[in-house]
Amino acid sequence: MTDATRRRASLFARRSWGETSRISAILRKETVGGALLLIGALLALVWSNSPWADSYQSVRDFRVGPASLHLDLSLATWAADGLLAIFFFVAGLELKREFVAGDLRDPRRAAVPVAAAVGGVLVPAAIYYLIAAGAGEGAAKGWAIPTATDIAFALAVLAVVGRFLPSALRTFLLTLAVVDDLLAIVIIAVFYTADLSVGPLLGALVPLAVFGLLVQRRVRSWWLLLPLAAVTWTLMHESGVHATVAGVLLAFTVPVIRSEAAGGPDAGPGLAEHFEHRFRPISAGVAVPVFAFLSAGVTIGGVAGLATALTDRVALGIVVGLVVGKPVGIMAATWLVSRFTRADLDEGLNWLDVLGVALLGGIGFTVSLLIGELAFGLGSERDGHVKVAVLTGSLLAALLATFILRARTRLYRRVHELETVDRDRDGIPDVFESQSDGAPRR
Repeated sequence: MTDATRRRASLFARRSWGETSRISAILRKETVGGALLLIGALLALVWSNSPWADSYQSVRDFRVGPASLHLDLSLATWAADGLLAIFFFVAGLELKREFVAGDLRDPRRAAVPVAAAVGGVLVPAAIYYLIAAGAGEGAAKGWAIPTATDIAFALAVLAVVGRFLPSALRTFLLTLAVVDDLLAIVIIAVFYTADLSVGPLLGALVPLAVFGLLVQRRVRSWWLLLPLAAVTWTLMHESGVHATVAGVLLAFTVPVIRSEAAGGPDAGPGLAEHFEHRFRPISAGVAVPVFAFLSAGVTIGGVAGLATALTDRVALGIVVGLVVGKPVGIMAATWLVSRFTRADLDEGLNWLDVLGVALLGGIGFTVSLLIGELAFGLGSERDGHVKVAVLTGSLLAALLATFILRARTRLYRRVHELETVDRDRDGIPDVFESQSDGAPRR
């Protein structure tokens, strides 16, 4: 048996340089989006708790759109159903890119973030149900609220407190959040579809198939693709399935690898990456911040109102699910994978580092607010409690993650320096240019 055979596998081992640099670029864009998201949420909170709160409600409830197509919707609904479809389109592109051409095409690498995402859904859902089950009729409908991780919000916090976090852990958080979003859209489609109309649902498959055929032929013409995407979204909305599902389905039709006629996989970025570059700024800079602005506004009513909201067992279940359930689920699933595969943490890391990142997974904002609206109805009293709970739980998770990750900054700084040294000045840090077996890491 060779030394390579005897060597145990490593969790959170350093990725290839190409994948690391690509992920770093994504993180920078999502960080800016996270900052805009926070600004939008803060503006909504300030406005909805000011003497002009009624005007905020009027803006959110303002209706626009063609009534003949059943699209006479409020601005808040347009943000939740329309703008978030762009967000899920980008998430779908990233997920497909990871599993088709990224490092996660290796099942051994994919197992950790996928298992962690599943654990991060099951445990908080169970905790919520245990706490909120006796909170009255309909309370159990909110079981999925604490299961989602907000990519932009979590990465904005990571940019502040985890600047020197090892690249493998940063990638783990991003991939975990993307898989988490896919699970969330499946949950929305399956569990939050009240009235299903089969006709429009089947009809949506026609423009979706034409869109898929065109992108498979590498057609990029916006005047062809955007109308097909809009028709797919409209029919999905009409079917009763949440319209954001259309975004993920459209993304999954887009090819990741360039065709042989165009030079094959080594000829540059494929169509999925091209679309991702085009739409990620719109998603991070417009779609998510506007949704946050139109959804986060809730009249708290001071300390007394905050206390009243948090005594609701639904709100308590959400807070505990986010702050405790998410990190416990992520940590437990990651530990089980390590035990099953007999893999050790990469050199220099320990489980405290994984806990810090897992706590960032408890920052549930965008999708959590969306599921809360679907579960209890936009503008209802319980929807207000959900908003308070999501904001509180996300803030607590962010503070706890900050405390842990800040405590490990000195170690992270050393790892960061190692990952940026480029003695031969070829643009690729030395640590990525060779593995222990001498093979290039590009």
